[in-house]
Amino acid sequence: MTMRFLASPVFRPHRLALAACVAVSAIYPQWSAAQASQAEDDVTLGEVTVTATAEDQLKQAPGVSIITAEDIDERPPANDLSELIRTMPGVNLTGNSSSGAYGNNRQIDLRGMGPENTMILIDGVPVNSRNSVRMGRNGERNARGDSNWVPASAIERIEVLRGPAAARYGSGAAGGVINIITKKPTKALEGSVTAYTLVPQDGDFSSTRRLGANLSGPISENLSFRLYASAAKTDADAPDINAVAVDEDSTPPAGREGVRNRDINGLLRWDLTREHVLEFNAGFSRQGNIYAGERLFDGSNAVMQELANAGIETNRMLRNTASVTHRGDYGEGRTSRVTLSFEQTRNTRVNEGLAGGGEGSITNPDNRSTSKLKQYFASGEYHTPVKLGQIDQMVTLGFEYRSENLNDPYATARGQTLNNNTNATSKSSTKALFIEDNMALTDALVLTPGLRFDHHDKFGGNWSPSLNASYDVSQTVTLKGGIARVFKAPNLFQSNPNYLYTTGGNGCPYLPDGTRVQGPCYIFGNEELDPEISVNKELGVAFNKDGWGAGLTYFHNDYKNKIIADMGDQDIPEFINIGGSNVRPFEWVNTGAAIIRGLEGNLNIPLLGQAGETLKLNNNFTYMLESKNKNTGQPLSVIPKYTINSSLDWKATDQISVLATGTFYGRQKPRNYNPANATAITGDALNIRGSYAIYGLSAGYQLSKAFHVRAGVNNLFDKRLYRESSGSSQGAATYNEPGRTYFLTLVGNF
Repeated sequence: MTMRFLASPVFRPHRLALAACVAVSAIYPQWSAAQASQAEDDVTLGEVTVTATAEDQLKQAPGVSIITAEDIDERPPANDLSELIRTMPGVNLTGNSSSGAYGNNRQIDLRGMGPENTMILIDGVPVNSRNSVRMGRNGERNARGDSNWVPASAIERIEVLRGPAAARYGSGAAGGVINIITKKPTKALEGSVTAYTLVPQDGDFSSTRRLGANLSGPISENLSFRLYASAAKTDADAPDINAVAVDEDSTPPAGREGVRNRDINGLLRWDLTREHVLEFNAGFSRQGNIYAGERLFDGSNAVMQELANAGIETNRMLRNTASVTHRGDYGEGRTSRVTLSFEQTRNTRVNEGLAGGGEGSITNPDNRSTSKLKQYFASGEYHTPVKLGQIDQMVTLGFEYRSENLNDPYATARGQTLNNNTNATSKSSTKALFIEDNMALTDALVLTPGLRFDHHDKFGGNWSPSLNASYDVSQTVTLKGGIARVFKAPNLFQSNPNYLYTTGGNGCPYLPDGTRVQGPCYIFGNEELDPEISVNKELGVAFNKDGWGAGLTYFHNDYKNKIIADMGDQDIPEFINIGGSNVRPFEWVNTGAAIIRGLEGNLNIPLLGQAGETLKLNNNFTYMLESKNKNTGQPLSVIPKYTINSSLDWKATDQISVLATGTFYGRQKPRNYNPANATAITGDALNIRGSYAIYGLSAGYQLSKAFHVRAGVNNLFDKRLYRESSGSSQGAATYNEPGRTYFLTLVGNF
């Protein structure tokens, strides 16, 4: 596909932006109209043929969704962006395993690949704060993830890339990429203040208050700025909220933790010339939890119950960032971008037990430790049009460098390691080069091959080839497909031989005769691990005409070398002596193959007005055909069989809009075998969480150009789900679905 515009002989960045707008309009018409109109204001005479960059072309792939600022206004998340992102096709919220641990701390899971295979970006820069949280034996982290570092009011759009389109981003993008794009400086001085409140009908469920402010505009002829700040608080659920789901003699599992957020971020843009721009960005964020009694296993002690009753902050994360970006335009479609960035996360937590039945328990709230994670990141891209024979192409050359440094003294505080080395610092670095070529072979056929090479200082080289294609069968029907090899390097806990998980014996595996292995059993980090590998394939068809839209995509991921710490899957090691004690030294290891298959689709129906401008019905769905470990047959995570998201959007007048939503979840099945200790699961631990639906209704009113209000009801029919255990001892009922809540948003612009 080629894109032809009227353009001046020198092709400026805003022309390239127009190309991107046209590309995005194919999948999200409501976003592109205003943006394309603005870009067209600058068009002058002279005809130039431009082929969009590979990145722009990939954003038209089947596995791509765009969430706009308008979408965020219509469906404001209470606090975490994952609440809105989960309404996209192929997206769910899950844990990183089927263990059920930390069930209410679910994170974004793309196409069933797990949260650890979802890469979060802010303005194209990877966010790694969750990597400062200790990874447990089952692969879970007691963390909220990295989708809550930017307030909703500061976002221009969110790009959700799934499958082969994400291969260009390297390690950690096997499931896909969430790119959060913040608002940029404006030509005139502008600002806004957003106030949001959410109140539950039942006071046992959490409430939210947040306040955000944005200011941007020019400082001088060549300098402009953007500044945003926000404060938010989401209360914790009542400590006994799940008591209805357990017998009266049991300590109920924890509900959802609360969180306090503080964010401030500033961007300074310097237009050196019309062709060269520098952007300086710096920010600080704070997230602190409000403890609700979360624990790794059923049962808690008096200290933990007291902390939950008081809503004490048991963990706090401070995140500092700084970056500088250069953007260049060299005429005739040749552009470049270079970014240098730094991220530091200080993760302070009340120390939890590391061994046996006490794992995850808190005995002394004054005993805290801090892990420190630093990331240095550099990346660059150069885009240039090339014409070979009659084939128009846009070639992208790029590089990337990532360096991580983690210091977690508590993870090795016991001083018991294989080599008697108590160094708590882990380091890794990756260098990468990539090339992409967007080739318009015919007016109907676009081919996008790509190749990325990463070299990890511990795990060597990795090639990530990809191939995406788009064929216009007609003006309304397009076939699209892709295949890519993606990898994920072991994280800094899994690869550090000085990081250990301990169990006094109760967590040791069982022998085939049914007896438990004599402990203690230790699990150490392993420097000899192989990266996890996924070959992602997708094939889809899309129809778009006059507001009608329909699509169906089949995705198939072959996944191998998943890194686990399941002692039941390992040979039983002989005792070794550490610190005068005999222990069995297990390790993190690579497991066998897994398969993930499913379908994604959408159906958009215009009901009133041109292309549905007055009333439209939008639907998308995800259907999981298969998600399991091939060796054990166990699910990789607890995930709905299907998810359907529907919305009825009515623009009643120029001032009034109404939105009705419905989300339908299929049944969720737990595992029936525990590979951690090689035992079959029986009884209530096999319980299935049945299908259910959540509805919402909201209305917005534009009182004036400067003032907007929106009010609504979430979970309109008060469908409540309760967590029945802290792990999976009660099957798939591992998280809460809150009851009916009411929200109000006020936005003032100046």
